[in-house]
Amino acid sequence: MVRTIQHEKPRPTCAEDIFAGVSEFEATLYHSLCADIGQDSISDAEWASRRWDAQDMAPELLPLAWVDEERDNGRERILMAVKHRSKPFWGLQYHPESICTQTAGHTVIRNWLREAMAWNSRSNRTVLSGGRFLARNAVKPSLLSEIRAAAQGGHAPVLAWTEMPTSLATVGLDCDYSHKTISLPANIKVPDIVEILKSGRTEHIILDSSNSSNMATGAADVRGRFSIIALDVEESLRIEHHVGDDFATARIPSIQGMPVDLMETIAFGQNENIWHLLSSFLEKRRITATGDLETPFRGGFMGYLTYEMGLRGIDVAVADDRGHQRPDLCFAWVTKSIVVDHARGLLHVQHLQKRKLNADFWIDSVVASLQTSRPWQSGKAAASDSDSSTVSTRPVIQVPDADDYEAKVSRCQDFIAAGESYELCLTDQTIITLPGRPEREQGPNSVQSGGQAPSKPAYVAPWKLYKTLRARQPAPFGSFIHLGGATLISSSPERFLEYDADGFCSMRPMKGTVRKSNDVATLAQAERILHVPKEEAENLMIVDLVRHDLHGVCGSGNVEVPHLMKVEEYATVFQMITIVNGRLPDPHHNGTAADRWHTGLDVLAASLPPGSMTGAPKKRSCELLHEIESHRERSLYSGVVGYMDVTGKGDWSVTIRTMFRWDDEVAPPAEGEMEPREVWHIGAGGAVTILSTPEGEREEMFTKLAGPLGVFAEA
Repeated sequence: MVRTIQHEKPRPTCAEDIFAGVSEFEATLYHSLCADIGQDSISDAEWASRRWDAQDMAPELLPLAWVDEERDNGRERILMAVKHRSKPFWGLQYHPESICTQTAGHTVIRNWLREAMAWNSRSNRTVLSGGRFLARNAVKPSLLSEIRAAAQGGHAPVLAWTEMPTSLATVGLDCDYSHKTISLPANIKVPDIVEILKSGRTEHIILDSSNSSNMATGAADVRGRFSIIALDVEESLRIEHHVGDDFATARIPSIQGMPVDLMETIAFGQNENIWHLLSSFLEKRRITATGDLETPFRGGFMGYLTYEMGLRGIDVAVADDRGHQRPDLCFAWVTKSIVVDHARGLLHVQHLQKRKLNADFWIDSVVASLQTSRPWQSGKAAASDSDSSTVSTRPVIQVPDADDYEAKVSRCQDFIAAGESYELCLTDQTIITLPGRPEREQGPNSVQSGGQAPSKPAYVAPWKLYKTLRARQPAPFGSFIHLGGATLISSSPERFLEYDADGFCSMRPMKGTVRKSNDVATLAQAERILHVPKEEAENLMIVDLVRHDLHGVCGSGNVEVPHLMKVEEYATVFQMITIVNGRLPDPHHNGTAADRWHTGLDVLAASLPPGSMTGAPKKRSCELLHEIESHRERSLYSGVVGYMDVTGKGDWSVTIRTMFRWDDEVAPPAEGEMEPREVWHIGAGGAVTILSTPEGEREEMFTKLAGPLGVFAEA
């Protein structure tokens, strides 16, 4: 993967040398195909002198660089660079842009530009002033600037809707932020808070750092600091979009006696999409964070995006008729919330409310409900079976066929060997059907202490599944969501993207996994297993892909990698991660108007689907995976979950180690049952490279599946 590039020193017959002034250096090699110009026919005795000569198979090409190494299967002679004898053509086989290519290799690009310009000068070729540029700016225009450009063109229905005085278009305008901070009793956890406040409610958005409780123990596990609980989600504005539609819907669910939802349709103009709507809506409601309160979220959008939503963003075809109208993007505009600061043992009750209105009454009522509750006063969580590691649900489980999965791995490697991709992140889904919810139960996700529906022992509410999963597999980016007809229960260890209001953004691609066991119990043992060419190659390819995604928004010189291929410990596995940071263009330096700035939303839109779930290069890999996975939707799995805060912050996790279901998907009742069965999905997979083995990839897939599937182990 990372090899030493040996190149020829300048000589009289090859004065225009793009390697002039460059010493030997290490560079990243991704390629599956190698050029054969007859190098293997040269004897070892003649190799040192003849390798720089044009060969009979390609007499017009002068070799400039080689990788020449003794390998397990013999000596390798891989051509790395050539120059045409008479034309201004050079070719490189290694990747100068890779994070693992040493900086000496960058000089080659500068030399090439110098030599190309010199050839133009000698050939009396000049650039015509006023000619059409064939290269584009490397930085994408901001979403806000595209909205303004569409408006200047005379047709911008998205902008027009956000400026209309309708009841939904004005939701959240002119709001002030209020909060009250109280101490959190040591034994009160996020599920306890939810059960105190949300009993009987059916809509939930909970972003749960469920492994935070041991933060002060000095353990090696990576932990989150904050958890966020959205309140009164049933009353919140929703923005929903289904891939393939040329519109979005804004609606407030039917509540308070209204017979139907209050809903409006927002059509997209020719150059508009859902991201322009979200960007414009959020920018008009942006507030400046004041004071020294440490909270990642004050209010704003919370929700999910599917994998298919990301595919549309990179122009990978999604079927027009998918057999459903489920949202691929579903966000709730959250104005009432609780943020738990696990590091400091604090809880912030928060409200975004119209200016000049008193928000203290609602905040005080929530604080009173918490502080007067029995768990709060006793300092002990309510007794329940929430810590059990499994649940008995009479499930019917259909796991991927091992032989079929290995065949898919081999097919991936065939595409890689043909040069179609470097890495393919193959996945499959396990289908679980559970006894359905009794009709007399109030809601599909009713939160009750313990989470079990007492009238139907075989039925287990999703809340119970969530508490069981968080007990089995605590993670820094856990979540429980019921929104837009979807129920999602996650113990994700992977942050996708975090950004702040000042233009800083960070991504943490995760590739390389080993399960904890008696043989792999320490970080040092895991590092020895993961720091091998195959695992490092998986991580490196995604790192370079993520850097490319960030460069497209942040621009050259604004992306860095402070931590490369670092092994971290989690509850049940060790993972190799890399941190890639970026800085958005400074609008003040460029003189950009506030309504045209790049924001974190630009980064999110440009980075989906998560590179750790696709492979590299992203678009072609997604096309191949769509074929290999038999055009099956990944849906919520491989998407992202998170929030966009009114101050400009955002945080998103990759939807892995997750189970999910849709309200409109059911299976026939089993014998002796009356209600249709719920259908749950668990996705799992791994990155396939040329170094993979079908058996190893199958084992990795089942290792990742074991966490969420283990909830049902008793069955």
